[in-house]
Amino acid sequence: MTVRIPRSIRLGVKNLWQHKLRSLLTMLGVVFGVASVVAMLAVGEGASAQALDQIRRLGSNNIIVSSQKPAEDEAVSGASSTRSFMSIYGLTYDDEARIRASFPEVKRTVPVKLLRKEGRVGELAIEVRLVGTTPDWFDLVRREVLAGRTLAPGDMDAFSGVCVLTEQGARRLLATRQSVGTSVRIGGDYFTVAGIVSSEVSREGSMPTLDGDVDAYVPINVARERYGEVIQQRSAGSRSRELVELHQILVEVASLEEVEGTAAAIRAMLKRFHKKEDYKLSVPLALLKQAEATKRTFNIVLGSIAGISLLVGGIGIMNIMLASVTERTREIGVRRAIGAKRRQIIQQFLIETVVLSVLGGLIGVALGVAVPWIIERAAGMPTIVTPFSVILAVGISAAIGILFGLYPAARAASLDPIQALRHE
Repeated sequence: MTVRIPRSIRLGVKNLWQHKLRSLLTMLGVVFGVASVVAMLAVGEGASAQALDQIRRLGSNNIIVSSQKPAEDEAVSGASSTRSFMSIYGLTYDDEARIRASFPEVKRTVPVKLLRKEGRVGELAIEVRLVGTTPDWFDLVRREVLAGRTLAPGDMDAFSGVCVLTEQGARRLLATRQSVGTSVRIGGDYFTVAGIVSSEVSREGSMPTLDGDVDAYVPINVARERYGEVIQQRSAGSRSRELVELHQILVEVASLEEVEGTAAAIRAMLKRFHKKEDYKLSVPLALLKQAEATKRTFNIVLGSIAGISLLVGGIGIMNIMLASVTERTREIGVRRAIGAKRRQIIQQFLIETVVLSVLGGLIGVALGVAVPWIIERAAGMPTIVTPFSVILAVGISAAIGILFGLYPAARAASLDPIQALRHE
C-alpha cells in the first residue's frame, strides 16, 4: 500500500500535467478563495489589533470620567447669538476628592484641565492644547519620554512654570531649536520646556481623547493660577463663557476585577451630586472586552464570506473531475479489467482532486500573504497574517479537495468495466 500511494500521486500529477491549462483554471477558484481568506483575516486582525492596542494604552485598570456640555446648554448657546452668557457644567475638584475618599478600591485619581491657547516661539505660532494635570498622569497613561523629563512633584510644590510637550508639538513649535530648556509662550505666560514625550491621538469615536496633536502638559495648580477657571470663547456676533473646573478625572483602580463595579459606583455617586448629566464615564476594560467580542464576530463574518469563494472553487473542482471521469471512462474500464479494485480507482481520483486543491491552496497562501503586505505599504493600514489563518486556509482547501472529489471518485469506481470498455 505504501509503495502504491507515491506511484498513484505521480500518476495523478502526470494526468493533471497533460491538461495544464484546464488544471490551472480549475485551481483558480481555490487560489482566490484561499487568498481572500488569508488577506481578509490579516486586514481584520490588523485593524482589531490596532484598536485593542489603543484601548490598552488608556489603561485597563483606569476609569476615565469626562465633562460634557448638557444638551440644554447647547440649545441655549445656539439660541443666544448676540448676547453674552455663562455656561457652568462638568466635573469639579470636589468630585475628584469624593471619588478618591469614598472608594477603597481607588488607588489614585488624576485631575485634568484642558485649555486652548496660542503657543509661540519666536515667529512660530500654533494652537496648543494646554493640559493642566499632575505628575501621576504619566504613570496612568504611559508615554515614552523622548527628551528631558516629565512633570515632577517638585514642580507642583514650587508652582514651577515648566511644560512637557508632545513630539508633534515640539516638531512644529520648536523646529530647529534646542528642545529642552527652550522658553515657550502659551497664551500670555511663559513656560520652560522640561521634556518631550511621544503622543498617540485616539481616533476611536467611543474612546476619549487623552492626547491631542499638540499638547503642553503643565502643573494643574499653575494652570489654575495663571488662566483661572473661566473659558471665554468669541465668535461672530456673540461671546460665550464656560466655567468648567475639571475636564477629566482619571481614576486608577487597584485590581481589574473591581474596575466595572467601581465605575458603576462612581456613576451613581456623580448622579447624586449633579442635577444635569454633564459628565460621562469611559471604561477601557469594558471597551476592551467589547472590542475583543467584535473582533471575533468580524473574523467569523470575514471567514464566512471568504469561505463562499472556496466553496465555489470546490464546486469547480467537482465539475471538472466529473468531466474527467466521462473523458477517461475507457481508461477506467481497462484498469478495472486488468484487476484494479474500486478503492484504487477512488484513491486515484481523490489524489488528483487533493493535488489540485492543495497546490491551489499553497499558491493562494502566497498571494494572500502578498496582498496584506501591499496594502500595508500602499495604504498604511496595519495587517497581521497569523499562522492560524494560513493553517485554516490550507486545511479548508485540502478538505474541499476530499469533499468535492468523493462523488466523482465514487462515480468513476462504480462504472461497469464491460460498459466502460465499450465507451467511445
